[in-house]
Amino acid sequence: MRPRDYRDYLVDLLKNTPGVQRVEVLEGVKQPCALAVSVGGRELRWQVVGQLADGAKHDTPTAAVQDGPPAFTAAPVDGPADAWLAGLIGAAEPVDTERIEVWSAARDKASHGLTVFFHNGERAFVRLF
Repeated sequence: MRPRDYRDYLVDLLKNTPGVQRVEVLEGVKQPCALAVSVGGRELRWQVVGQLADGAKHDTPTAAVQDGPPAFTAAPVDGPADAWLAGLIGAAEPVDTERIEVWSAARDKASHGLTVFFHNGERAFVRLF
């Protein structure tokens, strides 16, 4: 899924999430495809970056592939921000998503973000900034 499309998906998902006070697309900031979320007494700013599937071109859409939704673990809003967001995405049961990697759990714990692996070979990198 292309970065702007995935950002818009996240905006819709977050707007319908209990406890989220505000969701806003950020325009005019250094990071393209960015959004801000107010939840649990804090503001989280995310940037979405994409990686095309092997052999895909930017001027043509990648075919959507649907299969089973990803496994996920729900996380509290006051825990690591990337784990919380991954839990929300997983709970939505997106059939285009193969798996979700939470950076704070899989990497050096200093990085906060997630990699969304789609069934069609594309990836979305959602990083906290």
